[in-house]
Amino acid sequence: MKSVVVVGAQWGDEGKGKVVDYLAGSFDYIARVAGGHNAGHTVIIGKDRYVLQLIPCGILRPRQHVIIGPGVVVDPSALVNEIEMLEKAHLSVAGRLHVSNRAHLIFPYHRELDKAAESARGENKIGTTSRGIGPAYEDKMARRGLRMVDLLDPALFREKAARVVAEKNRIAQGAYGANVDFSHEVEETLRLGEKIKAYICDTAELANRALDEGKSVLFEGAQGTMLDIDHGTYPFVTSSSATSGGATTGMGVPPTKIRHVLGISKAYTTRVGGGPFPTEMPDLEAQEVRERGKEFGAVTGRPRRCGWLDLAELRYAKTINGIDSLVVTKLDVFDTQREIRVGVGYTYKGFPIHEMPASAEVYERVVPVYKTLPGWCQTTYGIKDAAKLPKAAMDYLRFVSDYLQVEIGMISTGPERDATIVQPGTLLASWL
Repeated sequence: MKSVVVVGAQWGDEGKGKVVDYLAGSFDYIARVAGGHNAGHTVIIGKDRYVLQLIPCGILRPRQHVIIGPGVVVDPSALVNEIEMLEKAHLSVAGRLHVSNRAHLIFPYHRELDKAAESARGENKIGTTSRGIGPAYEDKMARRGLRMVDLLDPALFREKAARVVAEKNRIAQGAYGANVDFSHEVEETLRLGEKIKAYICDTAELANRALDEGKSVLFEGAQGTMLDIDHGTYPFVTSSSATSGGATTGMGVPPTKIRHVLGISKAYTTRVGGGPFPTEMPDLEAQEVRERGKEFGAVTGRPRRCGWLDLAELRYAKTINGIDSLVVTKLDVFDTQREIRVGVGYTYKGFPIHEMPASAEVYERVVPVYKTLPGWCQTTYGIKDAAKLPKAAMDYLRFVSDYLQVEIGMISTGPERDATIVQPGTLLASWL
C-alpha cells in the first residue's frame, strides 16, 4: 500500500502544486482533502501554465484519477469553470474526476457574506480571500450546509435551500444593512449541478477500495500547517485542517492506511494577510525576494510577505504532521544572496522558549534567534543533479536537514516540472 500525504510546512504557497504534479505520475489516485478554491496550484509544463484551484493537479497526467474529498468546500461555479478550462486545453476529466457526495457547497451568498464580514473587521482584517470558504465551513459546522448529494434531488434541494436562503437574507439585512435576496441563487446552483452530477460519488468508498486493492493514493491538502484551524496562528488561519491529520477526516480513510507524510517548505518563508511572522524581512530585502520568487498569489495576485527560513516553525510543523521527508522549493531565489539568515529559535521577554506559542499576541512579540550562513552567489536555476549545486547551497540544505533531523528528499530549482532534484537513496526516491 503506497499512500502519502503532502502538506505545506509553513503558511501555504510552498509550491505543493508543482510537487504533487511531479509525484502524480507515480500514483494511481491524487486526492484533495480540504480547503476550497482560495488555494491556487500553479503548474508549468513546457510553455503551458495551469492554475488549478479545486481539481488536483494530477489531472494533468493522462491516466491518473483525481478525487475531491468530503473535507473540501466546493463552489459549483468555480468547479465548472475549471472543468471547462481543462476540456478547452484537451485534458478530459470524464471518468477520471470524482467528487464526494458529502462535500459541502459554496453559494454566492457565502462570498457576499465573507466580503461583508471582512470589511466590517476594519483594521482587524484576517486577510481572507473573500471566496466564501469560511462562511461555508461555518454552515457545515452549524449543520445547515448543503452538499453535493443534495444536487441529485432537485425538489429536495429547493426545499432545503429555501430555508437557508431565508436565513441568509435576514443576516445580510440585520448584520450588514444589505437589502438583498439570494433566492435566485438556488436555480443557478441547480443548473451548475447538472454539469457536475456525473462526477458525484462516494469518494471515501472509492479511496479505501483503491488502497485495499494495492493501488497508490497521494493525498493533498490546501494552505499550510501554520494556517491550520487547530494548530495554526489562530485567528489568522484558514477554516479547515491543513495538517496531515486532515487527510483522514477530509477523505474518510483511517490513519492506519496513511504510510508517509511529505512536507513542503520554501528555502525561505512567506505568508499572506495579517498575523504573526517572526522572521519577516525588512521591506527592502523582502522586495528583492518577492520579485525573484514571483511571490504574488496565484488566485488573488496579492503580494506575499517574505522572511528568512524559520526552523523553529518547521520543527513544530514536523512534530504536528509527522513529516518523514522534506521538499525544499525555490532554492534558486537565494542565488544572489551574499549571506543567508536562518531562524533557529525564539526568545520571549528575554528568555528562550521551546514551544510554539498558542496565543497570536504572544507569537507576535517573540524575537527570532538567527544563524548566518554564507550564500553561493551562483545560479542554481534549473539544475537537476545535486552534485552540480554549489557547495554553499548544499551546506545550507544540510544545515536545515541536520537541525530538523529529517531527510531532504527533493529540491526544486525552478517552477518547471523538470527543474527538480530527487535525492537518491531517500525515502521520497523510493516512491517514484
